[in-house]
Amino acid sequence: MRTLYTSHQRGGAILYESARLSRMNRPSPLLRQVRRTHSAAWKKNPHLDSIIRVDHAGELGADRIYAGQMAVLGRTAEGATIQHMWEQEIKHRQAFEQLICKHRVRPTVMTPIWNVAGFALGAGTALLGKEAAMACTVAVETVIVDHYNDQLRTLMEDPNIDKEILQTITKFRDEEQEHHDTGIEHGAEQAPFYRALTEVIKAGCKAAIAISKKI
Repeated sequence: MRTLYTSHQRGGAILYESARLSRMNRPSPLLRQVRRTHSAAWKKNPHLDSIIRVDHAGELGADRIYAGQMAVLGRTAEGATIQHMWEQEIKHRQAFEQLICKHRVRPTVMTPIWNVAGFALGAGTALLGKEAAMACTVAVETVIVDHYNDQLRTLMEDPNIDKEILQTITKFRDEEQEHHDTGIEHGAEQAPFYRALTEVIKAGCKAAIAISKKI
């Protein structure tokens, strides 16, 4: 009888401990509320994931383009101008990296390709001369400014607008426009085959944006 009683006690202790651990692992009311709010926010902002993913990809590409240009023209008279624009693009990329982590967004699977392609585009156009490098800047920034303007219109129509995203894109859009204007001021339109060169680069940028939105 004593053996049976001891076994019964042990069984009860196991059940009690199991229930206690279950309560300990149960999310707190605050955590459950945060999860519900987070889930609801995503349902109310269906385009947020795509916006952050594609903008991160774009800023990564811009970062690498200026890195490529600096590798070729860094010690020329244009070096300081390119360096200034590059530093702003680095800040843009870092901002979207933070948003990727904050909102748990999956980066585009094309990231390694955009990394290499961006550097190659920057270095390749720089090898054609400073005017071609600036033409590349004008083409890329034209597409990015238009892209950001489209996003801003979409965000402004959203009753549950994400103010942080709105402010970030607005600020970056203005800085990209400055880069475009800088390119014009530094002789972009004097680049050989300026129109053809910029149209090809614009087409590539638009294709990269379309792909990054999806994957």
